[in-house]
Amino acid sequence: MFGLLQVIIVGIGLAMDAFAVSVSKGLSVQRLRFRHMLCGGLWFGGFQGLMPLLGYLLSSNFAHHVANLDHWIAFGLLLLIGINMIREALSGDDDEDGDSDFGFRTMLLMAIATSIDAFAVGVSFAFLNISIWGAAAIIALVTMLISAAGIYLGARVGAKIGSKAGVVGGVMLIAIGVNILVEHLFV
Repeated sequence: MFGLLQVIIVGIGLAMDAFAVSVSKGLSVQRLRFRHMLCGGLWFGGFQGLMPLLGYLLSSNFAHHVANLDHWIAFGLLLLIGINMIREALSGDDDEDGDSDFGFRTMLLMAIATSIDAFAVGVSFAFLNISIWGAAAIIALVTMLISAAGIYLGARVGAKIGSKAGVVGGVMLIAIGVNILVEHLFV
């Protein structure tokens, strides 16, 4: 039987991509504010909780289509966002406090890219007869906390490396996308 501890472990595993992206988001923040951590935590946690619900509910009709493309979607989104971050960092246009990096479009794309695997978990939960509402809430909470911590850590590192932080963050996002693609294609 799948218990609380197993769901927490699944949540931690699912949160790792969101953590890595959160660190890169934190790198773009020049002056860390609580709202940065809250925004990242809510976006990443919310989507990590939503996607298992969708996977669970749509498991019989739609999952096999997404499973064949999920790695390409995540790779493409992270590649585009990473390239844009690098471009902005190299352009020399500094946003005073990094708020534009937490805009709706950017956060939505990153939240989707990092939560596609959670959709597949929802599908598997349907077959394991797990209570999806509690599991999704736990996954969302775990991801929210881990993502907020990632933004905090990234901001602390970013303050030390200065203007190169945007380039580092963009390269990290591209590397995460490549890693997702390689894992799905070759593992």
